[in-house]
Amino acid sequence: METIIKVSKNQYELAWDLAREMAVMFNRAARQKRNFSVALSGGTTPKLLLSILGTHFSEKVRWNYVHFFWGDERCVPPHDPMSNYGMTDEVFLRKIQIPPENIHRIRGEENPEHEARRYAGEILGTAVHRHSLPVFDLIILGVGEDGHTASIFPGNDKMLESREICEATLHPESLQKRITLTMPAINNAEIIIFLVAGISKARIVTELIDNPGITSYPAARVEPAHGVLKWYLDMDSASMLSQWA
Repeated sequence: METIIKVSKNQYELAWDLAREMAVMFNRAARQKRNFSVALSGGTTPKLLLSILGTHFSEKVRWNYVHFFWGDERCVPPHDPMSNYGMTDEVFLRKIQIPPENIHRIRGEENPEHEARRYAGEILGTAVHRHSLPVFDLIILGVGEDGHTASIFPGNDKMLESREICEATLHPESLQKRITLTMPAINNAEIIIFLVAGISKARIVTELIDNPGITSYPAARVEPAHGVLKWYLDMDSASMLSQWA
C-alpha cells in the first residue's frame, strides 16, 4: 500500500489544496469521458472543502461525469442540521451544474437496515465492481479522536469484516442510528484520503501514522487493497508526527 502525507499551513489552505486536486481528478475523468465516483464525508473540515469547491470551482469542473456518494450518514431527514447530505447540498451541490441522477444520497429518514441494502444496490448499479465490491475512484474520510472513521467505531468489529457494502450501526455514546460503508468496501477504493485538521486530532494522527502496525482503531484498518492512501493534514494535526517533531 502506497501512503502519501501532505501538510498544509492551516485548515483553509488544507481545504484549498484538496479542492484543487479534486478538480484535477474530475476534469481528467471528463476528458476521458468516464464516470468518477466519490464518497464524501461530513464534518467541519469537509464542509470548508465543499464550500470552496462550490464557490470557486463551480465553473471550472465538468460535473456531468462526477457521481457523489456518502461514506456514512446519520439517520435523520435531509433537512436536519445533522444530515451530511443536507450540509453538502447547502454549501456545495446547489452551486454547481450537475445532473440530479449523479447525486446518490443515503436516505437517512428511511428504515436503517432497509436503506443500507437499498443504498448498496444503488452503489453497485453505478460504480465499477471488483471482487463483488464497488470501486470508488475517491473516498474522503475523517478520523475521530477515538480513532473511528466513517461510522465505524472502536469495538464494532462487524463493520471491519462485513461481507456487505453498507451496514446500519449505532453511535456508541448517543446510540444514534447511522448507515455506513463497511471497511471492505472502503478498502476497495482507488484513492482514500484522510482529511484531518486541528490540534485535537494531533495525538490520534500520530498514533495512526507513526505506528503502522496498530489495529486497535478502526481508522488503522484503512488499507487500500489496490490503491493509494493519502493523508491531508494541517500543521496543527501534524504537529506531533515524528518527522516534524
